[in-house]
Amino acid sequence: MLKPGDTARINDAITQAESKTSGEIVAVLAQESDDYIYIPILWASLAALLLPFPLIFLTRFGTADIYTLQLALFIVLALIFSMPGLRRFVIPKRLRELRVHRRAAEQFLARNLHTTEGRTGVLLFVSLAERCAVILADEGIAAKVAPSTWQTIIDRLTADIAAGRLADGLVAAVADCGNILAAHFPPRPDDLDELPNHLVVL
Repeated sequence: MLKPGDTARINDAITQAESKTSGEIVAVLAQESDDYIYIPILWASLAALLLPFPLIFLTRFGTADIYTLQLALFIVLALIFSMPGLRRFVIPKRLRELRVHRRAAEQFLARNLHTTEGRTGVLLFVSLAERCAVILADEGIAAKVAPSTWQTIIDRLTADIAAGRLADGLVAAVADCGNILAAHFPPRPDDLDELPNHLVVL
């Protein structure tokens, strides 16, 4: 969903945002947070297990016929639900959110945001397949900023993503995070740029 030049715009936004604060911002863009390969199999299995009940009581099908229908239903549904365009519709919303939060937490540690001086690192994580965004703030900034503030940024970002404005949404979200950090953690004379200022694409 990124066009030529979009990555450079996002990188510049990170650099500009960090120039106003001693905090650190890392933006991560993931295609998906999980392959959910077992979910289509789970739904297909459930449907196949339920199929015999109406057939037993409402039809004269024999055991072999019912087994064949079960097997056919399982294969067809497993294939249909596994199609990339349809898979997201059979994944429960809560499960998608949990997987995105888990992947975001992994990236928070992998990008060393927990090692910044003053514990003022902020991770902006976007998972495209789930159409979900997460902002994780280290304890230094989390203690001073209400969760609703981050949620406002997330809501605007997800609205931009849904409208096909991924880059614009990321640039605006980075700027908003920078303004929040600047209000609580202005730049110091001895401040070092501890983490890379570029979009991480997984």
